[in-house]
Amino acid sequence: MQRTRGRAPSGGRAGALSQEVIVGAAVSLLDELGERGLTFRLLAKELNTGTGALYWHVSNKDELVDLAADQVLGHAFAAHPSLEEDAASGLRALAVAVFDALDRHPWAASHVSAPPTLANALRLLDRVGTLVARTGLPAERHFTVATAISYYITGVSAQIIAPRPTHDATVSREDFLARTARRWEELDPADYPFLTRTTQHLRDHADRDQFIAGLDLLLDGLNATAAPRPPAGDSNAW
Repeated sequence: MQRTRGRAPSGGRAGALSQEVIVGAAVSLLDELGERGLTFRLLAKELNTGTGALYWHVSNKDELVDLAADQVLGHAFAAHPSLEEDAASGLRALAVAVFDALDRHPWAASHVSAPPTLANALRLLDRVGTLVARTGLPAERHFTVATAISYYITGVSAQIIAPRPTHDATVSREDFLARTARRWEELDPADYPFLTRTTQHLRDHADRDQFIAGLDLLLDGLNATAAPRPPAGDSNAW
């Protein structure tokens, strides 16, 4: 929603812009330059306007980046618009769509907050909750399960995706994983038996597959918990 802040800047173009247009331009700059490279001056130049006109719609850079991340999250809903499907398959498709959207915009992953406050983050939790409510789970568990799934989607995506831009931009993901794997290989197998056995898997793993593996475990547990129980005395129950 467009925000008003008293008088429009004199000579500014607040009326010619919208928050959506500003945020969309910010997404493009963030994709190109990263969070550190985004400035209001550069954004104003991109939109052929003055910085005062931008501040008419957005308070500061922190708010702008949060709104840009929320717009990215909204793109995931565009990729998965329907709720007319089985709850478990719907949750899986929605979660993967969100991961893929954040994976295309790695800077956004750590800005999708929990508990959600912005429009599309709220829609994500509401959509997850709507799908959870379609299972056989008791109503009193809907909130707990829906928030757990929603926080898995956003939190694990952030853990997997967000660290990438924090490393030296000259170090590729493959180089970083190889360097980390070598560090694991140097560990004492007596103290770290699992890590020293799995260094090659660290080098070769796909982030998306890792996300989906955890998601499927979560949804398998939901299916088992929500499955209707046989009536008492049913001879086929055992």
